[in-house]
Amino acid sequence: METYDIVVLGGGSGSQVATAAADQGLESAVVEPGPLGGACITRGCVPSKALIHRADVIEAVRTAEAFGIGAQVTDIDYGEITAAIHDTVYEKAEKKAAGLRADDHVTLYRGEGRFVDDRTIEIDPSDETREPERIHGETVIIAVGGRPMEPPIDGLENVDYRTSDDVLFLDEQPDELVIVGGGYIGAELGYVFGALGTDVSIVGRSDRLVPREDDAVSTVVTDSLATHCDVYTGYEAAAVAEGDGGVTVTAEPTDDERDADPVELRGDDLLLATGRRPNTDTLDLETTGVETDETGAVETDEFLKTTADGIWALGDAVGAPPFKHAADYETRVVTENVLEESQRAVDYEAMPHAVFTDPRVASVGRTEADLAAEGREYEAVTVPYGAAPLGMILEADDGFVKAIAGPNDEILGCHIVGPQASTLLHEVVVAMDGGGTVDDVAEPIHVHPALNEVVYAAFDELSDAEYSTAPDWRDVSDG
Repeated sequence: METYDIVVLGGGSGSQVATAAADQGLESAVVEPGPLGGACITRGCVPSKALIHRADVIEAVRTAEAFGIGAQVTDIDYGEITAAIHDTVYEKAEKKAAGLRADDHVTLYRGEGRFVDDRTIEIDPSDETREPERIHGETVIIAVGGRPMEPPIDGLENVDYRTSDDVLFLDEQPDELVIVGGGYIGAELGYVFGALGTDVSIVGRSDRLVPREDDAVSTVVTDSLATHCDVYTGYEAAAVAEGDGGVTVTAEPTDDERDADPVELRGDDLLLATGRRPNTDTLDLETTGVETDETGAVETDEFLKTTADGIWALGDAVGAPPFKHAADYETRVVTENVLEESQRAVDYEAMPHAVFTDPRVASVGRTEADLAAEGREYEAVTVPYGAAPLGMILEADDGFVKAIAGPNDEILGCHIVGPQASTLLHEVVVAMDGGGTVDDVAEPIHVHPALNEVVYAAFDELSDAEYSTAPDWRDVSDG
């Protein structure tokens, strides 16, 4: 049985712990049954954003007339689009695998690993001609990622359906698509297929799409998606059935007191976008001292150590926040703590995220609903994109920046809706991460004319605000 200094279960972000250890001359192993790079590269962030880019191009052409430009979409070669994206992302995954194989101090095992005891792993190889083998790690990193959840819907076991794992590379574009799930995955894919011309219906349990966002943000996203899709918020998929070459979804109101009838939605395809769960149930963790919560997420301390000696965890295996950049951050923390024996704790206060709908969304920190529920004192200022000259030029009518701060000018949150939102957010992230205040965003000189002036306008207004527990909506589009 081979023994390694570091064994990483999972070929996504966590594999960087193995390569960092190899750079120090330590012997490492990475165990991964699928393509390297994790869900992000081959079935998540990268291919979905490539599809979203195509949707953006189509939308730009379709709306060009509003800017005095005559243009029209005459043809969409959907199969060519998905084939090109598939080739690009899988080439990237193979390059990552080749990089691991080329490292003299890293051994790549292609197969599914499960624990025999705390730090002994049995690997069931992907190559069926090979026998299972066991390896031992002085330190083991659990980074096995997650997979789409299957909700309890009557009849689901009898119908064919898609998830975010397989819907990105369809050979043919559906004419009609029903999406169950109103979170960011359902919203993004609803935008993509709606922009490409598919008749899309979205069913979401909450009264708005992307309900975990600030209320003002989720309202804009819901209204915007309604221009591309038929949106059924406040409904839950109760039953599904196949027939006539498609699938029918029966959705019922989630509020018993709501005066609404069930609806029946038909599609050529059904997409389940109801969240993800950790892959930890594949690891036989009962043979170890590693504990998990009711969702299957590995329980860790603030340093990402599990309840078993010598075993650490990161990424989707530990649950929220479920972002690739969060997993990369956790990888840096684990690498430092394992290789340098540091005591670096994770800090998610300035963890940003984005939703790539139209309009774009980017957020960091707390929402008004969070703060109100906690009874915390705060002030919120909302500035429309028109506060910046470039915002008016782009005609981003529904775009805004909401900045939230506490009584000592502590930045509590920022929520942006509109073009380049995910980029504009980062000066706020940097300020928050460094313990900065509202003035640290408002006082630096901002380029003119540029969209960053929208962020400046919000924080400049916030710097003069009076604090209270009630939101203060302001329109500074004229000043």
